[in-house]
Amino acid sequence: MRKILIVIDMQNDFIDAALGTKEAEAIVDAVKEKIRSYPAENVVATMDTHGENYMETQEGKNLPVPHCLKGSAGWQIRPDIAGLLTGAKIYEKPTFGSTALAADLKSIAEKEEIELELIGLCTDICVVSNALLLKAAMPEVKISVDAACCAGVTPEKHLAALETMKSCQIQIENG
Repeated sequence: MRKILIVIDMQNDFIDAALGTKEAEAIVDAVKEKIRSYPAENVVATMDTHGENYMETQEGKNLPVPHCLKGSAGWQIRPDIAGLLTGAKIYEKPTFGSTALAADLKSIAEKEEIELELIGLCTDICVVSNALLLKAAMPEVKISVDAACCAGVTPEKHLAALETMKSCQIQIENG
């Protein structure tokens, strides 16, 4: 059984810049420890990636805070985490969930038995979106989320997202 870790959007803008929170800052050490617990070849990551036209997009109209603009300092994965992701495949995604990530992992699951674990930011937006995409693509693959390695936009939204994922048969660890 191969267990794959998916590190969602551990980017500066979500930790301590444009959309950062004290809760996001608080999970950094736990995220680093979790990444270290996996073989490097079993770790993948995502990056929220927007262009200069962000404010004209559906997301920009609903969340009018420019963030994760490709090439900016806020778009970068936090350096101490990025250093642990050397060799990891990183998926740049223009929206909450990555269909490319789901397709690639589904392809792996068709060849070998896997489990998936998600960690990162934000629990109530990109973590839940990717978890549900993966569950829809691979309903028989065990998918878990480590709540201690996630933070939401608010503590309340974090808890609500964890409940939503539980309802959809995603295992919640440390929650």
